Amino acid sequence: MNKTLGFKLGLIGVLMLLLLIPLLMIGNLIDERQNLRDSVLQDIAQRSSFDQQISGPLLVVPYRKLQRRWIEKDGKRVEETSSIAGHLYFLPETFDVQSQVDTELRARGIYQARLFHAKNQIGGRFKLPARWGIEKDFDDYRFDTPFVAVGVSDIRGIEHATEFSFDGQRLPFEAGTGLDWMSGGLHVALPQLDGEQARAFDYGFDLGLQGTGQLQVLPVGRSSRVQMHANWPHPSFIGSYLPASRDIDANGFTAHWQTSIFATNLEDALRQCAESDKCAAFSERTFGVSFVDPVDQYLKSERAIKYALLFIALTFAGFFLFEVLKNLSVHPVQYVLVGVALALFYLLLLSLSEHLGFALAYALSAAACVLLIGFYLSHVLHSLGRGIGFAAGLAALYGLLYGLLSAEDYALLMGSLLCFGLLGVFMVLTRRLDWSRVGRGA
Repeated sequence: MNKTLGFKLGLIGVLMLLLLIPLLMIGNLIDERQNLRDSVLQDIAQRSSFDQQISGPLLVVPYRKLQRRWIEKDGKRVEETSSIAGHLYFLPETFDVQSQVDTELRARGIYQARLFHAKNQIGGRFKLPARWGIEKDFDDYRFDTPFVAVGVSDIRGIEHATEFSFDGQRLPFEAGTGLDWMSGGLHVALPQLDGEQARAFDYGFDLGLQGTGQLQVLPVGRSSRVQMHANWPHPSFIGSYLPASRDIDANGFTAHWQTSIFATNLEDALRQCAESDKCAAFSERTFGVSFVDPVDQYLKSERAIKYALLFIALTFAGFFLFEVLKNLSVHPVQYVLVGVALALFYLLLLSLSEHLGFALAYALSAAACVLLIGFYLSHVLHSLGRGIGFAAGLAALYGLLYGLLSAEDYALLMGSLLCFGLLGVFMVLTRRLDWSRVGRGA
C-alpha cells in the first residue's frame, strides 16, 4: 500500500477518534437529563403516593399466657407465675379481589408521571379452628379483643375504605394495623369471639388506592383469586406469580391470578414472622402490575448513540469508496463536517424526543441530517446524483437503526446481518480495484 493511501486511512481513523469527544458529551447529557426526569417523577410521587401493596386481611387475636414454674423459696417449693403477651394469626380460607384501575398523567414542566386509582373490592371467608388451634394449656390463655389488619404500603394513597362487613355486621375501620411489623394500613376491631367452638364467617370491604408505578397484592388466602382490569395497554406483570390468564388490547388489559397456600407457603412465612420478626419472606410473595410507560426516550437515545461510531465509520467508508472508485479528492475538513452533522443527530433526537415523542423526534432528526448531508455532498462529490444517492443510503441506515432500536429481542441478529451485508457490498464494489495504485494518479 502506498504512502498516500496509508496516510489517508490513518487520518480518517484519527478523525473518528476525535469525533468520540462530542459523542461522549452527548451521552453524558442523556444521563443528566434522565436523572433530572427521575428526580422530578420521584418528587411527584413523594407529594402524592409511591408504589402500593395490599397485604391482608389477617385476623389477629392478642393473648396473654400464664406461665408457671416451681422455685425454691425459704426452703420450700413454691409456684411462681408470670405472663407473656403475643398474637395468634389466621389467614383467610378464601381471598377474592376485583380491582378496577384507571390511570392519569400528572405533569411538571416537560416531564409526566403516571398515577393510578384502584377501586378494590375484597372479600372471602375465614375459618377459625376450635380453641383458636391451641392444643394444650388452653385455660392458661387470656384473650383480648380480636381484630382484622389490612396492610397498605403507602397510607397517603388511601382514597376511601368502606366499612368492614363481618358476618353480616358493618364495622368501621381505624387507622393503623395494630401490629409492629406491619406499620402502614388499617384495622377493624371485631366483636368478642368465642374461641371454644370452630366457626366460619364471611368478610368484605372496598378499598380505594392511589399510587404511582406499581400495584401489588399479597395472596393471603388458602385459595386466592385476583382479577384486575385497567385502561393501561402496556402492563408489565411483576412479582412471584404471573397471571393465569390475561387479555391485552389497545383499550387496556384484564388479568386473572389464582394461587393456593401450597404455592405461596404463607402459613410458614407468617409463623416465622410472628416468632422471629423476620417478615421479609411473608411480605415479598406478591404479584401485580407495573404502570411504567415502556417508551423511554432516554433509554432509546442511549441505545441509539451506541451505534454512532458505526454510523460514522460507514459514512467515512462511503466517502473513501467515492475517492478510490471515482478518483475524487475529499478533504479531511469535509470528513469532519459530515461527522459532526452525524453526531448532532443524537443531540437533536434527545431534545426533540422530550417534547414530541421518540418516533416523531427520530423521523425529524434523521430527515434534517439526511437533507443537510445530501445537499452538502452534492457539491463535495461534484454531482447531484451522487449526493442524492449518498443521502438515500444514509436514510436507509437510519431506517435500519430505528429497526434495531425497536426490535430489542432481535437487535443483535439484525446488527450482525447489517455489518456483514455492508462488508459484502464494500468487497463487491472493490473486487477489481488495484489497491497498490490507489492515490498515485491524484
